[in-house]
Order: sequence, then structure tokens, then C-alpha cells
Amino acid sequence: QVRLVESGGGSVQSGGSLRLSCEHSAYTDSGFMVAWFRQAPGKEREAVAAIDNLAGTKYAGPVQGRFIISQDSRRTTVFLLMNALKPEDTAMYYCAATTMNRAMRFALESSTYNYWGQGTQVTVSS
Repeated sequence: QVRLVESGGGSVQSGGSLRLSCEHSAYTDSGFMVAWFRQAPGKEREAVAAIDNLAGTKYAGPVQGRFIISQDSRRTTVFLLMNALKPEDTAMYYCAATTMNRAMRFALESSTYNYWGQGTQVTVSS
């Protein structure tokens, strides 16, 4: 069982920044992938960004150039630095992981991941 613990959510004004953290136990020698998804009230869950064990990254269009996904040197914590936040970034943000060696082209598909965290709320006010 993979453990995922998100933190770092909060409230911020438009244009501000937040950094989310996802402490996980998904690391394996054969590879892993961790992603951030978000879901706003009344909307479907959408991918935000993903990173694999080799630090390859992939971003969804709405956050490209504003958000940066990274991981620590031990590869047990994934960070999401969110800059230039907009009210439409308001959502519950979830960390997800897979211990399977998946290609990066599948990184933003929710079906890739079989472990999910409880989420952390991000609220951006105008």
C-alpha cells in the first residue's frame, strides 16, 4: 500500500504563489510516477502535472509556464510550486501515484494512477 500525504494548501490572492507537497512511499527501483490532479466544485477532476522517477515532467495546458513540479533528492516528496495563481485555480488538489513503470504520455491520465491522497484545498481570491 502506497501512502500519500498532501500539505501546503491554503488561501491566497490572485497573482500569488503556493507550494504543495506530497510525501509518498511510491518509490521503487523499477520506477514510479506521481501526479497532481485538481477538482473544483461542480467540475470534473483534471490533471495538473506529473513527474516520474527520472524527473521527467508533464504539464496540463492551463498551468504550463506557471506551475513547476519537482521532487526531493530522496524521491519521496513531490512538490508543486504554483505561481501567478488565478481564481480558476481554486480547487481541491490531489496527489496520485503509481508504482508501475508507465510512459510519460500517460502521465496526465487519471487511469494511470492507483493510489490517491486525501487532497488539500487551494483557494485563490480575486
